[in-house]
Amino acid sequence: MSVYGYIRVSSREQNEDRQIIAMQEMQVPEDHLYIDKQSGKDFDRPAYKRMMRRVKKDDLIYIKSIDRLGRSYGEILEQWKILTRDKGVDLCVLDMPILDTRREKNLLGTFISDLVLTLLSYMAENERANIRQRQAEGIAAAKARGVRFGRTPRPLPENFAEVYGRWKDKQISLAEAAKECGMPESTFFYRAEGYGKGNSY
Repeated sequence: MSVYGYIRVSSREQNEDRQIIAMQEMQVPEDHLYIDKQSGKDFDRPAYKRMMRRVKKDDLIYIKSIDRLGRSYGEILEQWKILTRDKGVDLCVLDMPILDTRREKNLLGTFISDLVLTLLSYMAENERANIRQRQAEGIAAAKARGVRFGRTPRPLPENFAEVYGRWKDKQISLAEAAKECGMPESTFFYRAEGYGKGNSY
C-alpha cells in the first residue's frame, strides 16, 4: 500500500502550508504530495490527474477537508466513487474522520460514509449558492441606493460641454465630436448619454 496526499488551494496567492503540515503529520512522503493551485469547480487539474494515474488498488489518499477535493456536489460524489469503487483506493478526510473508507469495510460502513459525504457535499454547494444570492441581493440594494460599481471614469475634457452642444444640435458628427474630445466614438457617446441625463460621467 502506498500513501498519498492531495492538496488544493483556489489561487496562486493562497497558502497551502496548513495542508502540507497536516500531510506531514500523517507521514505522507514528499514525492507523494500532489498540489493544485486552481479552482475546484471541476477535476480538470494537472496534479490531480497525475495522482489518479499513479494510485492503485489498496492505496490511501489523505485530504485535509472535503472542499479541497472539489466544490461541485455532483462531481465530488462521482470522483469519490471512481476512487473508492472503480480503483479500489481508500480515502481519508482529515477534518471529518467519519469519511475514512478504511473504517467499517462493510455494507453499513459504506452506507454511512456515502450518506455523510452526500450531505456534506450538498451543504457546501448550498452554502455557495446562498453566498452568490446574498452577493447579488447586496449589489442590487447598493445600486438602488445609487452606489456605482466599477472604475471611476476620467473627468470630462474642458471642451466637452461645448462639443456636446454642437453634436446634440447636429452641427458636427459623432466622429468629429469624439475626435475633438480625444475619445473613441463609443466612449464619447456613452459619456454624452450620461451628460444629457445630468450625470458628470
